[in-house]
Amino acid sequence: MITPQRLSQVSLFEGFSPEQLAPIAELCQEVTGQQGEVLFWEGEKAERLYILLEGEVSLFVQLTSRPERVTVAVVNQPNAMFGWSGVVAPYHYTASALCEADSRLAVLDGQSLIQRLEENPAMGFVVIQRIAAVISDRLRHTRLALLKTL
Repeated sequence: MITPQRLSQVSLFEGFSPEQLAPIAELCQEVTGQQGEVLFWEGEKAERLYILLEGEVSLFVQLTSRPERVTVAVVNQPNAMFGWSGVVAPYHYTASALCEADSRLAVLDGQSLIQRLEENPAMGFVVIQRIAAVISDRLRHTRLALLKTL
């Protein structure tokens, strides 16, 4: 079970009170991913947001002009978020996620999270700003990774 206190350690939710985080903690399911398991595929309908509790997950894109794939990010810090496409339209994953090691994850249903954030717009604004920062960072890393393949 993911507690509000544990959730407060996640950068998306830092600074919020346990009372504010309790409705979001209720949405969290703790799951495990085995080494070599793909959590989601690029282009797939995105329904979940993930938080790494422990382990390592690589995010990769498949090149259309070549048979290989390019790793665009490695998520290996506890409390790091990935799978932001689960809460951002058009709700399709922009990369695939592969467990590089056995991993523990907190998973939130994206639409349920959006509903909870709509109930507290001030909190929702902060969380969406933080998600936008993650998207910007991932875009920069993706661009650099793809430029290296040219």
